[in-house]
Amino acid sequence: MKILMLSWEYPPRIVGGISRVVYDLAQKLGEKGNEVHVVTCMDKNTKEFEKDLNVYVHRVYTVGPDTKGDFLKQTLHMNFALVEKAVEVMNEIGKFDIIHAHDWLVAFAAKTLKHAYKIPMVATIHATEHGRNNGIYTDMQKYIHDSEWWLTYEAWKVICNSQYMQNEITSIWGLPREKTRIIFNGVNLNKFDGIYKDMDFRRRYAMDNEKVVFFVGRMVREKGVQVLVDAIPKICSYYNDVKFVFAGKGPELEHLKWLANQTGYGHKVLFTGYISDEDLLKLYKCVDIAVFPSLYEPFGIVALEGMVANVPTVVSQAGGLGEIINHGYDGMKAYTGNSNSLADCILELLFNSNNIVEKIKANAMKKVHDMYNWDLISDQTYAVYKEVIEEARKTNWENTELKEGLKELNDKKIIPAVIETSSKTNKKAAKKTTKSTKQSEKLQKIG
Repeated sequence: MKILMLSWEYPPRIVGGISRVVYDLAQKLGEKGNEVHVVTCMDKNTKEFEKDLNVYVHRVYTVGPDTKGDFLKQTLHMNFALVEKAVEVMNEIGKFDIIHAHDWLVAFAAKTLKHAYKIPMVATIHATEHGRNNGIYTDMQKYIHDSEWWLTYEAWKVICNSQYMQNEITSIWGLPREKTRIIFNGVNLNKFDGIYKDMDFRRRYAMDNEKVVFFVGRMVREKGVQVLVDAIPKICSYYNDVKFVFAGKGPELEHLKWLANQTGYGHKVLFTGYISDEDLLKLYKCVDIAVFPSLYEPFGIVALEGMVANVPTVVSQAGGLGEIINHGYDGMKAYTGNSNSLADCILELLFNSNNIVEKIKANAMKKVHDMYNWDLISDQTYAVYKEVIEEARKTNWENTELKEGLKELNDKKIIPAVIETSSKTNKKAAKKTTKSTKQSEKLQKIG
């Protein structure tokens, strides 16, 4: 099968979680004999074209008039570039069997290519503007929200990564449930192969006697970092030998540093800022507990990474996170936004009563291997592609919107009316010119 994936991020360009999902899915589909092409954005030190293991990667420059930092204009420029590149690719290799669009950022390109080449399109909604902001309040949010709806309207089938997300998109957009398919995200099961606990590396972050409570992610409100910071005083009052390490950057970073100092336990907290993938893997093997207290999380790949790293993981009940973890069995689950509940979960793992940590780690590792492996996920995605392609073959691809629009114009006789109006205007102008000429001739005679 020839598959075209459209995504605004693909490694090494990583803006959020989409990049890793697209990479792992595309690679596994390519490994299974499909011809997979990803059209995405350029980044520093990347090539315009490369064969990345099992995937053909085409990158575009988003050049054009100065957008003066306007994100929506930048997105439109990117979509024009994505269409241009996809057309160029198809001119060389022929049509694709399926288009897979990842999130609203590529909606315009996906819709254009779908209709221009009559290729069925599938969309994955990774998150929603409504969910991120707990509602729609600004013009920009409404534009993004409407673009997300438009993408789901144009898509043959809509893939979402959790039961939570299916409920959200069917609720806020009125999307028919039968148009959706739930396919979980996954994790690379071999991600930590060959990575071992390095005590010298660990000492950069904590003393040997301290247990490390770890968070990694964007420093934004929706990730709930402030909830973990608020839990620190209670945790430290019961368990002194602990260090809290926060990895990642974002607009809330400086505020969170200030907030941590205000707790009176600033000496127990370390914000690393940006951390490389290499150091992140090593750090996961050095920490004792991974915590992800999100307020909004459509899925939560970070929880899977903690589990496959063999680290006991604490999450909030938010969104897809609550579906991944069974409390007390393969992780701990706190009430969303509740720092007291979060502190209790972390303390239970720190004290490790009844050897709960080892039981949780073993159960978590089994779960990720059974449910969240890319081999299974790629098969499920391929099945959706086949379903859509079969349906498309039985469908009349006429552009009914265009036909209905032209019929409406014809029925209302708008075009003849315009011509008639134009003709009358010309006649009036001619009469006016004649009258003006006669007046000029009279003036000349008088003169």
